[in-house]
Amino acid sequence: MGVPAEVHRIALLIKSMRVRGAGRIARTAAYAMKVAAQKYSGNDLNEFKSYMRGVAQLLGSTRPTAVSLHNALRYVLNRVERAQSIEEAVVAAVSAADSFIEASLNAVGVISEIGSKLIEDGDTVLTHCNSSAALAVLKAAHSSGKRIRVYATETRPKFQGLLSYRELAENGIPVTLIPDSAVRFVMREVDKVVVGADTVTANGAVINKVGTSLIALAAHEARVRFYVATETYKFSPATVLGELVTIEERGPEEVVPLDLLTSHPNLKVRNPAFDVTPPDYIDAIITERGVIPPKAAAVILLEDYGATLAEELATITIDIED
Repeated sequence: MGVPAEVHRIALLIKSMRVRGAGRIARTAAYAMKVAAQKYSGNDLNEFKSYMRGVAQLLGSTRPTAVSLHNALRYVLNRVERAQSIEEAVVAAVSAADSFIEASLNAVGVISEIGSKLIEDGDTVLTHCNSSAALAVLKAAHSSGKRIRVYATETRPKFQGLLSYRELAENGIPVTLIPDSAVRFVMREVDKVVVGADTVTANGAVINKVGTSLIALAAHEARVRFYVATETYKFSPATVLGELVTIEERGPEEVVPLDLLTSHPNLKVRNPAFDVTPPDYIDAIITERGVIPPKAAAVILLEDYGATLAEELATITIDIED
């Protein structure tokens, strides 16, 4: 059986970036897997599993580097692979897709409640970039009556910190904007650091907006607690198999004016969008499942994606032997 037309349409929406944002992409992919399972018309278990793998491959090809997308697909596939009958497999696919979507929608709210308990009355908190999970923690702490103030970095070169400043200020939270280079200067006034994550690796390292690792280093030096607030669908199962996370580098025009690039053709500019913060500099990761030590990331990955990881590892072993 071929991939249904509706699934092709959804795949095109993701590929054309009409569906954007890590959470929305992941939920849309899970929904597409549900649609595919419901439209399957055969009655052979092995054929169904192969069919669902094909659907996942199609959806995964739309955004190859989007961790949230691939985790949504793995989440559904992992449960399909465990099924012992065609009826059980279809129900497992639909149920897994529904539970992933619900969990994704609820994750930030749960993270905010859990994380707010780590913030104390009178705390000064530093945040970086524009993480919905990190800001939700701060807003929940403020809503609970805790008097906090926030330092928000500008987060150059795209200045996403301005968005954080606006959101926090609109919620009545005292917030001061600072240049990224002033982090070490103000760290002596900071009680906690709360940032988000783009990806969490199997060893607990965090890939986040460039500058995060320098903030973690300054916090470590000043003995300031450094927290990462993120949904578990940003944990990267590929890193269990030793795959490295590619750091995106963006155009130089984000760093210097275009006319300067034109008038100085030999000018070289590097603009990495992310950097890697080692687990040793992270006190805890705040997830919708609770607060975990960084090196417990592998446990969550194996719980959610274990079956498909084992299958991929077996494939790699066979290739090496051949």
